[in-house]
Amino acid sequence: MKAIYIVQHGKAEEAFELRETPKPVPKPGEVLVKVEGFGLNFADVMARKGMYQDAPPLPGIIGYDVCGRVERVGSNVKHLLEGDRVTALTRFGGYAEYALTDARAAAKITDKPNVAEATSLTTQYCTAYYCAAEMVNLFEGDKVLIHSAAGGVGSALMQYAKHKGCEIFATTGSASKVQMLKDMGAHHVLNTAKNDFEDWIDELTKGDGVDVIFDAVGASFIRKGVASLAHGGRIVCYGAADMSDSKNIFFQITKALQFGIYHPAQFMLNSKSLIGVNMLRIADHKPDTLKRCLENVVRLYNDGVFKPTGGKIFKAEEIAQAHHYLESRQSTGKVACAW
Repeated sequence: MKAIYIVQHGKAEEAFELRETPKPVPKPGEVLVKVEGFGLNFADVMARKGMYQDAPPLPGIIGYDVCGRVERVGSNVKHLLEGDRVTALTRFGGYAEYALTDARAAAKITDKPNVAEATSLTTQYCTAYYCAAEMVNLFEGDKVLIHSAAGGVGSALMQYAKHKGCEIFATTGSASKVQMLKDMGAHHVLNTAKNDFEDWIDELTKGDGVDVIFDAVGASFIRKGVASLAHGGRIVCYGAADMSDSKNIFFQITKALQFGIYHPAQFMLNSKSLIGVNMLRIADHKPDTLKRCLENVVRLYNDGVFKPTGGKIFKAEEIAQAHHYLESRQSTGKVACAW
């Protein structure tokens, strides 16, 4: 089979190599998927740059989500059959014509979603659901701040918050995406490239703050977010995009310090919470939780609550161009590659 390897860290046009490699064989509890296409995630960019500690050693195959048909089923798998179309979370190995996954990380889907839409259900929408339904409960009338709201997870969080009847505060770093977020249902939108969200939240809520913040930026956004929480408020941090622009150690230290320094007492006294989410850890250590989330995501998609949009689909051989497009942060929705 063909697979795309990272052979060196650095620029996208130099990092990847298309190779022939043996087709994997499913172990008990696994399924082998004949891949139609695979999704790209910001963690892919960090892995390519050598900034993602969980990534496989070089030369290695990354890729966290695929869609396709079940080719072979390992023993003890009851809910999937050969020929089923699935979307699946892969523990790497997704940049290939065939991919293995724990059967609990795969869910049956219809022929309706394309490659970009299907893979967004697995990673972006599963992350959003875990953050919003498992880590916190959203209630009607809750004030919810969503950073990077035009991104894959951000737009999924917006759809879920809208479904729950929340008041949505959305941020973006791009002026071109402000109107798009309003059209998507955000009640308030801010361009953080020009304005400070802490002052904005303080003004709009008359100093009361918001109930929930979903943050994929990290650094100073966390520190300002803690100050923007209402009593009983929660921050769910599922990314640190602000730390991914450079491998320079001084840059990294500066950004890390911007998170702020906290003591449990200050959270207890104000009844606030700071929650971290890493879906690979959930996949590794809580596979039944992942299965529950993925099944609920597919159900919400079938019910019309979740409406993924594919940003762009490249050919697999155009992996460098796909990385450049994702890294530009000008994309909306899911970026994917198809074989």
